[in-house]
Amino acid sequence: MATLFEAAGLDKGAPRPLADRLRPKVLADVVGQDHLVGAQGTLTRMLRSGRLSSLILWGPPGSGKTTVARLLANETQLEFEQLSAIFSGVQELRKAFERAKVRREQGKGTLLFIDEIHRFNRAQQDSFLPHMEDGTITLVGATTENPSFELNGAVLSRASVLVFHRLNEPALEELLERAEREEGCPLPLDADARQALVVMADGDGRAAINLAEEVHAAVAPGGAMLDRAALTDLVQRRSPIYDKSSEGHYNLVSALHKAVRGSDPDAALYWLARMLDGGEDRLFLARRLVRMAVEDIGLADPQAVVQAIAAKDTYDFLGSPEGELALAQATIYLATAPKSNAAYVAYKAAMRAAKEQGSLSPPKHILNAPTKLMEEEGYGEGYEYDHDIKDGFSGQRYFPDDMHERPQFYNPLERGFEREIRKRLEYWAKLRGARNERR
Repeated sequence: MATLFEAAGLDKGAPRPLADRLRPKVLADVVGQDHLVGAQGTLTRMLRSGRLSSLILWGPPGSGKTTVARLLANETQLEFEQLSAIFSGVQELRKAFERAKVRREQGKGTLLFIDEIHRFNRAQQDSFLPHMEDGTITLVGATTENPSFELNGAVLSRASVLVFHRLNEPALEELLERAEREEGCPLPLDADARQALVVMADGDGRAAINLAEEVHAAVAPGGAMLDRAALTDLVQRRSPIYDKSSEGHYNLVSALHKAVRGSDPDAALYWLARMLDGGEDRLFLARRLVRMAVEDIGLADPQAVVQAIAAKDTYDFLGSPEGELALAQATIYLATAPKSNAAYVAYKAAMRAAKEQGSLSPPKHILNAPTKLMEEEGYGEGYEYDHDIKDGFSGQRYFPDDMHERPQFYNPLERGFEREIRKRLEYWAKLRGARNERR
């Protein structure tokens, strides 16, 4: 919807940022999202069929979500109306719905674009539903967060989720070339500096264009070429895209955990470094390393949890930046340790049995009898003190009497120290079997 300023043509001479001047005019000009806007892309096929459903556009910043929403309105002849969930509330939504109803009565449709739609609460999200269902609006919401976690199921059931990808190097290079054509001169960067600028953009198309504009503004036409160091001094370093409260945070945690579990110390160190560089809480990382030690290594290497806790204590003692080395050392130790989840599996199986079996009492022979009445009831009767038995093992029953089949929760693997534990358990099982035969 054009503003009065635009309608009067006064915007023609106003300064416009390079990113605005380079905004694609048609869907085919959008870079890096061929799976959506290419010849066989999802949106291309949707528009070819003549029907545009409500959409949730999910992807990182600078991947083209807002641009695509505007272009969809143009392609479908829908009136484009944009709101931001950060700055809008119930009153703004109500007014937008009223305007859409008026247009509908005039035979016109409305594409209502909601930026950062995940910021709306449940009640605000629910307000879209009747207007989506009766066709008053075609909702297009943009979000950087996983819609499965942040959006109501009712909204998701009425919309298609389209995933936008982080822009790769060829896509960013295409944007830089467009910026050079628009500015009428090449970027004054040597090959190494140009590659550094692409890395600084961090998959964000808008950031790449803004960086290019900054370089063009700082260096006069015909000026000296900038190398990597000069570029870094000029534009500074762009902060990594890493929100400690967002899905990206959990994705990197997952990547670190999986790399440790997969015994790849190099990949594990990379993901640890990404999180450290992004400002992650160091003690959070220490807690995650302890969790990995007990979940994925366990008794295959009993020193793993000792190393993880030592890293936490070392970080507490040294602080940053020296303490980060302890976290890195623990990460390498865990990634190179023998792996076993046998203790983790045993714990879950025991918890499941405890919940399913109810409040079964321990067998009386392993209960203490501090009173005469309890002694008369048979508490402690027949208990054998293992230290007084040959081999230090009595083989008595310790499960409830009503559990007729002896369960096995812990099954150590033939890896690391658990190989020795397995030998012990097999030996005790043999002694237990011989005892039962004698009875």
